[in-house]
Amino acid sequence: MSAQFRIRMTARATDEPHRAASQLELLFDLTFVIAIASLTVRYAHALAGGHALEELVPFLQVFFAIWWAWINFTWFASSFDTDDVPYRLLTMVQMAGVLVLAAGVPAALEHGDFGAVALGYVIMRLGLVAQWLRVAADDPASRGLALRSATGIAIAQAAWVLWLGLHDAASFLFFAALVILELAIPLWAERKRPSSWHPHHIAERYGLFAIILLGESVFAASTGVDRALAAGGVSAPLVAVAVSALALVFALWWLYFLQPAGDGLASHRDRSYLWGYGHYGIFAALAAVGAGLEVAVEHTGHHVAASPVAVGYAIAVPVSAFLALLWALHAPIVSRPVCRPTPLLGGGLAILLLPLAATWITLSAVVAAIAVTCASLVAITLLGDRRRQAVTRESRSWTSRTTAAPSPTAVAQRLSEPERASPAA
Repeated sequence: MSAQFRIRMTARATDEPHRAASQLELLFDLTFVIAIASLTVRYAHALAGGHALEELVPFLQVFFAIWWAWINFTWFASSFDTDDVPYRLLTMVQMAGVLVLAAGVPAALEHGDFGAVALGYVIMRLGLVAQWLRVAADDPASRGLALRSATGIAIAQAAWVLWLGLHDAASFLFFAALVILELAIPLWAERKRPSSWHPHHIAERYGLFAIILLGESVFAASTGVDRALAAGGVSAPLVAVAVSALALVFALWWLYFLQPAGDGLASHRDRSYLWGYGHYGIFAALAAVGAGLEVAVEHTGHHVAASPVAVGYAIAVPVSAFLALLWALHAPIVSRPVCRPTPLLGGGLAILLLPLAATWITLSAVVAAIAVTCASLVAITLLGDRRRQAVTRESRSWTSRTTAAPSPTAVAQRLSEPERASPAA
């Protein structure tokens, strides 16, 4: 599809019909597949080596860098995507930055060296700031928003470069402060004029990113299968874990897409920050599930340093976090969430207890039990939603029958009947 050379970059309509992800956005997402795959594989190695807790903070830090880069592009595109030649070229610059970031993931996780990650961010931010400056030049109504966004991003990026020179506790505290700064920039920039993001487009984009993360779980599990086959061939535990992993990923996908996020965001635009920022937890949990599944599959083929209980918790904890956040983030924007809190939170608690059983049953049985629990939550949710729909239909039918006006024939018959004496007569 050809693009016009230059289009004025003005705010798009928030109720634009048939708004969907563009081909360029889908291409952009592919660069994140590489970054997430590199992160998941490296964290899986840490899990297998028994260093899950030691590497958890670096994992969350690197994932924040990946997620925040995607967030910046996605919300800007939802508001100002022109799909002209300059927009495409600046998007390519941002894609180059993501690839540099992805190349720096191994050094960040293994040696705490975030130099390449920071360089990738500098490249991405150059493209994003240029996009905001285009908005400032082309759209007078959005000029203040654009200039504040460009200024905030530039200051934050300079601070990230300074962060590279810090170490130990000072480094962690400064990182936390910079995360708060990054999250605050959109709030500050939009204090007078909010951006014109499209609710259904944003919901679709988040769903696509969730699919990428679930796909990484499938890829991680298949990587574990390859290693297990190379070590010991096909075995019953290997088959059980592989099937359970697929069932678990499918159940998590099903639960996520049961939520009517697009309609909820359209009705409660003021609550979009909680929903959008809270997805960091959902997405990080899905990435961690992939790493846990890879180690669980690998565990069936040869010995790993991590105990079966530790591997079980490497899957159970992120799955439970996903279930809790799935309800917590959608409840404020949806009047009647499809996924009810009692089954989700109860199921998450049960899943947290399952790895303890790995002391007397096999790890494959624990993974299967986690998958069965999530599949049961899908079934409970579907049955509950079907029951609510039936009750709603019956209520509407009863209301229509009781409030309907009598037909002319019924009125004529009533008038022709002899008047009956009242009991008091």
